[in-house]
Amino acid sequence: EEKIAAILPVRQFTENRFVVVATAQGIIKKVELMEFSNVRRSGIVACTLRENDSVIGAEISGGGDDIILATKDGIAIRFPEDQVRAMVRTASGVRGISLEEGDEVVGMEVFAQGGNGTASQNGEEKLDHLILTVCENGYGKRSRLADYRSQHRGGKGLIDIKTTERNGPVVGICIVDDESELMLIASSGTIIRLRARGISVIGRNTKGVRLIDLSEDEKVVDIAPIRDDGAEEETST
Repeated sequence: EEKIAAILPVRQFTENRFVVVATAQGIIKKVELMEFSNVRRSGIVACTLRENDSVIGAEISGGGDDIILATKDGIAIRFPEDQVRAMVRTASGVRGISLEEGDEVVGMEVFAQGGNGTASQNGEEKLDHLILTVCENGYGKRSRLADYRSQHRGGKGLIDIKTTERNGPVVGICIVDDESELMLIASSGTIIRLRARGISVIGRNTKGVRLIDLSEDEKVVDIAPIRDDGAEEETST
């Protein structure tokens, strides 16, 4: 019943870089990257999970970034990374967001503190402008990071998107700019590739717009950023 939750390419293990792990129950954990420089073939413990919890994602940070956690019910919280102290690998972590009953964390993004300069992605920098939120029924939106004021870790967060019957629950978030391209993956195995610049930029606490046409009983299950190779938008199975 175990499955992979994240893959992090690492070109070089260096000091002052960290692996940040988030769980479905809203727990956040930070471990020095060097702790993973000698991993056995059978793996090593990265986080001790609490009962009925699971890892939903992991990112590499530079130690002074910001973190956003997003939940399936459309709530998001942003807080400084320095509110999470570095821990040993076997620690369980600390609370990143307080969840309402039945809600769970579905996405995490780590980006440069300040929100509108450069983003931390695997220890490298890239332009950082907007947060894309995608819902199960194929709706989503881009919103400015400035709309998500920084809060204290462990708070209840702010409304990110309205998870109405039309939208369905949130399936993921992603930091994007106008040059970003993404894949939306549907439950049927269909993949649609689209450019972020074509997605409306609107505020928090809104419904968003249709991103993908789905057939009956089909749902969006994941989103993934991709590198721009100059290809046109396409749909495939």
